[in-house]
Amino acid sequence: MTRAGHPVRAASRTAGRSATASATAGRTTAVTTAGRTTTAATVTAATSTAATATATGGTRTTEDTGATEDTRATAPGRTAAPVAAAAVPVTFDWYDPATHDAALDGATGVYLVPPVGSADPAAVMLPFLDRARRAGVRRAVLLSSSQVARGGPLTGIVHRGVTELFGEWAVLRPSWFMQNFTGRHLHADSIRATGVLTTATGDGRVAFVDAEDIAAVAAQALTDPAPHNTDWVLTGPEALSYDAVAAVVTGVTGRPVRHDAVPEEEMRARLAREMPAEFAAVLAGLDRLIAGGAEDRVTDAVERVTGRRPRSFADHAAAHAEAFTAG
Repeated sequence: MTRAGHPVRAASRTAGRSATASATAGRTTAVTTAGRTTTAATVTAATSTAATATATGGTRTTEDTGATEDTRATAPGRTAAPVAAAAVPVTFDWYDPATHDAALDGATGVYLVPPVGSADPAAVMLPFLDRARRAGVRRAVLLSSSQVARGGPLTGIVHRGVTELFGEWAVLRPSWFMQNFTGRHLHADSIRATGVLTTATGDGRVAFVDAEDIAAVAAQALTDPAPHNTDWVLTGPEALSYDAVAAVVTGVTGRPVRHDAVPEEEMRARLAREMPAEFAAVLAGLDRLIAGGAEDRVTDAVERVTGRRPRSFADHAAAHAEAFTAG
């Protein structure tokens, strides 16, 4: 969290879909992040309007990126960037309304990452959004999911609230993150430890998206002079099965990696060992939807918003080859 007008960076970790995003606010924009006890640190050069993002994933607590001038915020597979000296970090907790006023002080825009592992994010996000509007926030950008439409479950309720409360808004609905295979995530951990990817997706395909591309879209949505006032389904340039992902990783590392397709019930039980059972059921259910073809699509949204094509998984894997090995 930063005061208006300064570059901003927020870090959050969820089971499978969150991103660490940074953007320089060319207009008075602050980023609001999610989770239990989040400390946000600013990063990126004040002359840049680009954004970067890195997916993490897997636990309910968020990552403390540091708060002082000398702090260097890090993310898996990325070079650390210095925190801007002019930034004022603010502690924010979705579940502690006492932290909300300081987070909103001077902000005219917010970037919203839902609370980690919550099956009912609207319960804490909608009151915050109402508070933000009353505090003078004009623009809200929500990180949601490609599989959740406006008015649907989970962030779908928040999606509807954003459109009703703010005249300037955007909702980012990314597909699954490439960084799930290279960062701190169950898939990445399993690749490193056993060379096995376990899902309930069968031979379903996903147009995995680089979190860097998600954040680039977020930066534009926050800082473009004209509000987007739409939702963007964000994907990479091609849809891949998890078997295809395993083949790409095998080719990059020279180490055999395979996909183990299991029933939804088994996947739910596996996930429940790492996260709340209710959220494990949600994620296993999303695997089932993938198996049925729900994510087998490619959009041009990243290119339309940023002016460049999204990164391919092959390029991402090659750039982060070291992330697939233990140690």
